[in-house]
Amino acid sequence: MRKKKCFEYEVIKKLACIGFFFVAALAVWTFQAAIPDQIYVTEGSEISYDFEVPVSVVLKEEDAEVFDNLSDTVYGKEEPAYTVTCKLFGIFPVKDVEVMLVDKESVYASGMPVGIYAKTNGVLIIGTGAVEDATGKECRPAENLVKSGDYIVSVNGDAVDEKEELVEKINQYGGASEVLGIRRESELLEVSVDPVRGNSGNYMLGIWVRDDLAGVGTLTYYKADGSFGALGHAVSDGDTGTMLQMSQGWIYTTDIIGIKKGESGKPGELSGIIDYSKNCRLGTIRENTGLGIRGVLDGNLDRLERSENYEVAYKQDIKKGKAYIVSSLSGERCTYEINIQSLDYSGREANKGILFQVTDPKLIELTGGIVQGMSGSPIIQDGKIIGAVTHVFVSDSTKGYGIFIENMLDGEAIPAEK
Repeated sequence: MRKKKCFEYEVIKKLACIGFFFVAALAVWTFQAAIPDQIYVTEGSEISYDFEVPVSVVLKEEDAEVFDNLSDTVYGKEEPAYTVTCKLFGIFPVKDVEVMLVDKESVYASGMPVGIYAKTNGVLIIGTGAVEDATGKECRPAENLVKSGDYIVSVNGDAVDEKEELVEKINQYGGASEVLGIRRESELLEVSVDPVRGNSGNYMLGIWVRDDLAGVGTLTYYKADGSFGALGHAVSDGDTGTMLQMSQGWIYTTDIIGIKKGESGKPGELSGIIDYSKNCRLGTIRENTGLGIRGVLDGNLDRLERSENYEVAYKQDIKKGKAYIVSSLSGERCTYEINIQSLDYSGREANKGILFQVTDPKLIELTGGIVQGMSGSPIIQDGKIIGAVTHVFVSDSTKGYGIFIENMLDGEAIPAEK
């Protein structure tokens, strides 16, 4: 009996140890996700290390040899960066955070709806399908050879950029096997396809393609130097669900002609008319990234709505609670109140760092909350720009996500000169 009790005690003790280490590992993983890898701070400012987890912050050992204490790091020292270690309960090291000293930065917060037009870099494949040959037989010449999201960049070595060029080359080479140059993500492939001749005498590959894309979004910011950022997420193709590989792109003025309210299970959307004339072109898109589009204004500054200049606030300075969305979708520039519910510093989804809910009755009456086309609307808190709207909850259009403004400016934040 005693042996049995001893055995049971040992089993319980081992299970308790396993449980303790499991809980500890889960806690460390949770705390690591709640603490950012890197934060920006302006010289002379007070730094908040309040990540809502029970950790204390100390200078990493090698930096402690340079700085006497944490306060010295932002007051007159020569180093543009340093590292702090976050310790659980002040004892167990959880994560190192790189702190970058940057100059104060400000941008003009827009909120202006814009039309976006982009040309693909190559001819985008939407999908494959059946075609009929001259005898009426159904054929699928490209099935299992290419896939949705591929880009056709050449036919038999001849470069193609547009649908018309692709059709011309296919007919030029006739019924012989044609070698398509395919770009699949970062990989270049060659695929041999046998065209099918239809009743009209033209040759077909059974591939649905696209070479451009247009839509409505929101201009987030622009700077005195003419650079701008918008959307807070990538320009993506709705059929393939992939980020558009862009050769050229522009933003234009747009007139909002309709607002479809969001409802549970159905996101709303803005409808706009885009004027593609040169005098309505606002800027050229230089880069399409997962964190938004960036570019340069083309000089039609009189077409821009008057915007206010806001200092940039970084993620560690954002607080839960009241903030505002800036938008001119109603025809005039307005601010709408929201409530920031939580902040995600982990970076797992870089454009979903801010979780908020629309509380302003005017915006709820106008749109039902957040609708497609509002992506890029600036978020303001305590007189500073902190981010931009990026996503809406399909189940509740009053809830959405935002991106930290520093992520949209990523690559532009320059360490402070010393």
